[in-house]
Amino acid sequence: MASSANLGDRLEAYVTSLVKQGRYNSRSEVLREGVRLVEEREKRLAALDAALNRGLSDADAGRSQPVDEVERDLLAKYQRMTEVQAEDQAEDRAEDRGK
Repeated sequence: MASSANLGDRLEAYVTSLVKQGRYNSRSEVLREGVRLVEEREKRLAALDAALNRGLSDADAGRSQPVDEVERDLLAKYQRMTEVQAEDQAEDRAEDRGK
């Protein structure tokens, strides 16, 4: 289906420059890519909205944790990961010295 689009001077010049630079083979190719990008963005926004609504529903139903508990749990988790990593590095250095 053929259609026309009035992009205005600035966007039309940009589309023309993309084609002249060889980035795209035609004006239509640039416009199709633009529409694909908008479609992709809209899908991501819809997924984000759905996730937000799920989170709000969980909070309304009491299926959530207070932020201070989450912070405490995460800090403990990552502190332990740091300690394990430091222990592993110390063991590696000890092994290297023993060689």
